[in-house]
Amino acid sequence: MSQKNELFAPFQLGPISLRNRFIRAGANEGMVLHGAPTKALVKHHRDMAAGGVGLTTVAYGAVAKVGRTLPNQVWMRREILPDLKALADAVHAEGGAISYQLTHGGSFVTSLKVDGPTMSASGGINKAGMMRGNLFQRAMTRADMDLVAQQFVDAAELCREAGFDAVEIHMGHGYLLNQFISPLSNKRKDDYGGTAAKRARFPAEVLRRVKDKVGRQMAVLAKINVADGVAGGATVDDAIVTARLLQEAGADLLVLSGGRNIESGWFMFGSNFDMDEMKKVLKGSWLTGLMMKLAQFGTPKVSFREMYFLEYSRRIRAAVDVPLGYLGGARSLANAEQAMAEGFDAVVMARPLIHDAQLVNKFARGEATASGCINCNRCVPYIYHPAGTMCVLNAPNDPALNRVRAAG
Repeated sequence: MSQKNELFAPFQLGPISLRNRFIRAGANEGMVLHGAPTKALVKHHRDMAAGGVGLTTVAYGAVAKVGRTLPNQVWMRREILPDLKALADAVHAEGGAISYQLTHGGSFVTSLKVDGPTMSASGGINKAGMMRGNLFQRAMTRADMDLVAQQFVDAAELCREAGFDAVEIHMGHGYLLNQFISPLSNKRKDDYGGTAAKRARFPAEVLRRVKDKVGRQMAVLAKINVADGVAGGATVDDAIVTARLLQEAGADLLVLSGGRNIESGWFMFGSNFDMDEMKKVLKGSWLTGLMMKLAQFGTPKVSFREMYFLEYSRRIRAAVDVPLGYLGGARSLANAEQAMAEGFDAVVMARPLIHDAQLVNKFARGEATASGCINCNRCVPYIYHPAGTMCVLNAPNDPALNRVRAAG
């Protein structure tokens, strides 16, 4: 079978079947009202499904209210079950499958004030939270870890009840589970710190517990960093250790991302942010704007290149048998075919699909060979915008849709 035919053939992902191997990556949409999905979020992911993706991933479902990093993020609880069902039903009506990305911010709480110290792998000063008064973080106890693991399980069960096909456990980008994996934030001296295997132990425990509870009905994915992209951070060798542990824990697929929001956002996106667009969108939020500006100090100038995580991801592919989703600079049909030829099992994209939700259909019909996305990163600030994330090359979103809950 040719790489193109393989891309568009049905794909068995754990207990579910996808119509093709294209996955819309989880990337904050900013389409939330009072911690619940909005009609804007329904439209966004319905459009992704109508555009041909096999699986669309709803970003950042906080497993606890204190696990949010921004006010406009969903936090998972039974009260929003009708909204979750509306979201899943809309995607299924277009023939797609839907996953919810589950996470906990830990100490990475940039736009909310949390009562008391935030939780993390280790205690100390909380650089990520100080702009909102979250000055300190405390090391999680065993009881904390049991509580958070159960919160992930409960959130996955809620998604299953709502009709979701999969959940993706976020273990990258500086959020709580990544705070355990990365030596930048994990200074523990017990069985959950030190070596790469010990640092990845708690995230693997979380995945195993979720898999044991919902894995017969839902695919269980994890997003991990191929590297932190900064001195002193986790390396690709660490990522291989993490991937092996998650394979043993039963992961159905690993999405290979990279970077941390505070220390190396440029590494995550493969290029620098557009600070002028950031200032324009954040003009009413000087604290967040200042934090973003401070984060740019010492940032290298990086120009976008296609398939920018490929060298790292190849090493992980060679080391594990678990299915892997390639993410990072795939913007053309040729890039997707290359990912298949390199042995990856799915192609994961965000910015090209934000630019054109119909991209996968256009690839399949021969109407396009590459995305019109110019990788300017000007879509990123719109997670803070009242209308939610958008491509600046397109017509603006309808803000009215973001003022009504999904089931409203």
